[in-house]
Amino acid sequence: MKRIYFVLAFTAFGFNAFGQKTIDQKVSALLSKMTLEEKVGQLVQYSGFEYATGPQNSSSANVLNEIKQGKVGSMLNVAGAVETRKFQELALRSRLKIPLLFGQDVIHGYRTTFPVNLGQAASWDLKLIEKSERIAATEASAYGIHWTFAPMVDIARDPRWGRVMEGSGEDTYLGMQIGLARIRGFQGKGLGALDAIMACAKHFAAYGAAVGGRDYNSVDMSLRQLNETYLPPFKAAAEAGVATFMNSFNDINGIPATANRYILRDLLKGKWNYQGFVVSDWGSIGEMVPHGYAKDNKEAAEKALLAGSDMDMESRAYMAELPKLVQEGKVDPKLIDEAARRILIKKFEMGLFDDPYRFSNEKRQQEQTDNQENRKFGRVFGSKSIVLLKNEKNILPLSKSTKTVALIGPFGKETSANHGFWSVAFKDDHQRIVTQFDGIKNQLDKNSTLLYAKGCNADDQDRSMFAEAVETARKADVVIMTLGEGHAMSGEAKSRSNIHFSGVQEELLKEIEKTGKPVILMINAGRPLVFDWAADHVPAILYTWWLGTEAGNSIADVLFGTVNPGGKLPMTFPRTEGQIPVYYNHYNTGRPAKNNTDRNYVSAYIDLDNDPKFPFGYGLSYTQFKYADMNLSSANLKGSQTLKISVSVSNTGNYDGEEVVQLYIRDIFGKVVRPVKELKGFEKVFIKKGETKTVTFTLTPENLKFYDDQLNYDWEAGEFDIMVGTDSRNVQTKRINWLK
Repeated sequence: MKRIYFVLAFTAFGFNAFGQKTIDQKVSALLSKMTLEEKVGQLVQYSGFEYATGPQNSSSANVLNEIKQGKVGSMLNVAGAVETRKFQELALRSRLKIPLLFGQDVIHGYRTTFPVNLGQAASWDLKLIEKSERIAATEASAYGIHWTFAPMVDIARDPRWGRVMEGSGEDTYLGMQIGLARIRGFQGKGLGALDAIMACAKHFAAYGAAVGGRDYNSVDMSLRQLNETYLPPFKAAAEAGVATFMNSFNDINGIPATANRYILRDLLKGKWNYQGFVVSDWGSIGEMVPHGYAKDNKEAAEKALLAGSDMDMESRAYMAELPKLVQEGKVDPKLIDEAARRILIKKFEMGLFDDPYRFSNEKRQQEQTDNQENRKFGRVFGSKSIVLLKNEKNILPLSKSTKTVALIGPFGKETSANHGFWSVAFKDDHQRIVTQFDGIKNQLDKNSTLLYAKGCNADDQDRSMFAEAVETARKADVVIMTLGEGHAMSGEAKSRSNIHFSGVQEELLKEIEKTGKPVILMINAGRPLVFDWAADHVPAILYTWWLGTEAGNSIADVLFGTVNPGGKLPMTFPRTEGQIPVYYNHYNTGRPAKNNTDRNYVSAYIDLDNDPKFPFGYGLSYTQFKYADMNLSSANLKGSQTLKISVSVSNTGNYDGEEVVQLYIRDIFGKVVRPVKELKGFEKVFIKKGETKTVTFTLTPENLKFYDDQLNYDWEAGEFDIMVGTDSRNVQTKRINWLK
């Protein structure tokens, strides 16, 4: 017993049980030696000079000089064992030799790219998502990177917003589970491991609710909606130990997120007790001036630090202004110490004080330059992310012995476009990336012929290639059309008011359809598009997103049935932009539309159905699944009891396949109106043809909690609908009564 007291007392003074200094003790000792400017320097991040992901404000000569003076804490967009070592050598010429952190946007893969994030979410496969980030962390860390600005856990209900491609869609529960999987993948067994990088939960907060789907725009919503829909993935990330947070560009109810004390100090660092650090988004501190929230960079720096923003990415506000603000008594030096401490702790946890060059290893980099196992995984992951939207007369899968196949469309022989937006460019991408043409050709029988015609460009009015495409289609037994968005048509600063096929792509599709040949449509995109004509007239449609390095092979695996598609939509697909925002878990009204024909004095459009074109959670298979025997452990529960839900799922078709079984609930009435459905669980199961599996879910009162208008978080007794099904529209329903 005495020994236990001794250990506890020793630890309280900053030492571990073996008498060694803890990280906290080491940071305190270092801070005591630092000047004010050196402390502020830890709060500064600059971009490298070859690859910028925002507007640059600093010259290379100034940056290099400030690094040598200990006035820079981190660099982004510096990668490679050689380059990171060079910058680290400069940092070690500073007085206290504090190493730099190297950050990079490692969003959906690094050397090996995987499907864009929304496409990954369509897999509904948390294990695959986690493994993809494990691979990304291994590759990125081998290139000297310590820190990724991912995952983006913004909930997004507006597909006009270009950054939907970077997130996990419209649902809070699904987005939270995927965000946690990504964090586990990036951070691995823990910071300090050579194959682990620091993750960053972004964008804090509510960036996905930007008005009009326009990037960087304002967000205006109730605090109840903020807490219930947009903050839970961030809270879960904080509790999971995500290393860092990043501010969002938007204001929230009139206060820019970068200086929003409510979300940063009151919630994140206060109520949630978050111990990592917060970095601004690119220039977001300085951008509070055009926001109209700060008169100049000095006031912006003051407001950002007081609110809880620890690191300034590329605004040049902190280094220039914080020392003066401290001297003027406007900023407490303790706040500088607090921010610097949070950053220094991460540098110690990453092992950079023990060996600043431990991630700058050319041998490791070479080993990860073309890792074939990673490519094999990318091929599998790509195929699992594809969503089958339509398959009339079972036109798919194609036979590999089909005599003549025509591939038509602007993306058939694309290389780097297959990366999708937010990918890291390498000089040999054109050689490494598998095109759709090559992927299909490699799987067709030797006696089969693959024809190709581009047909049109992605985004102009040039119809000069139509005639060749039509003639090519006439020679074929089946036509595969590859249409959608160009590489840079979705992503940051890529908001679109019109999300139909751009240019003359739909015209080309109509011309090919007139030939009478069977048509399979592949849609390459980073967001939900509007394609009503195609959905109504084309017999088979695959949503292929942008799938990464192995895109062509992944697509061919699904086209020819090597892989049975099992993806499900993580966002609702609208009929037209006029429906937006449209999402499955909306509130009811006092005058709900009961069907699509009764539109008189109900909440409906007089010229359009309320229903989306494709609902959240939707996705077909080459086989068929039948749901039956939904059973509940009880129809009446009380208090903290657990409800068990089971359902039998049978594969009644001709192929083995995977099905995502989805659990939804509805709280029939409450203090505040509740959504018509809420996803509360899902399970992806593999079922052989002719086989039946029983899928079981559990619910507790914790799953029933919500925020009321006073931000109380609790559940209420009453009636609940329990729903299980293949998507948010097609469910079986049973009602229960749950008392307190």
